Amino acid sequence: MKTICDLDMELYQCVTPDIAAREVIITDERIQHIKRRHPGHFEEIEPFLRAAIESPDYILEDAIHTGLILKAIEGIDIRMYLVLRIHTSTDSPGFKNSILSAWKISDARWNNYVRNKNILYKRE
Repeated sequence: MKTICDLDMELYQCVTPDIAAREVIITDERIQHIKRRHPGHFEEIEPFLRAAIESPDYILEDAIHTGLILKAIEGIDIRMYLVLRIHTSTDSPGFKNSILSAWKISDARWNNYVRNKNILYKRE
């Protein structure tokens, strides 16, 4: 398990008002999942996981208590898609906010998500 950052609880109220933990983690199992499903992506996006969570460009609606984060990395041709599960009071005690998956996406895919998903937050 690797700690990524603390969650800005006010910012992520758009996903759910019931946020029970601040810490955001990624487990070894999730890292292996990303590496299997999206070869080469994790190594490129890992340095930017914190920035994606702390300063997302978009937070899109997904399943209950889960936000889809879009982050473009300035000066580098990387657009990232990150799935963040928010820990709520109804979850088992001891759980934390966690990255379920993350990978690079194309400009076309980015534009498709912005056009077709419900936007909960957009950075000004």
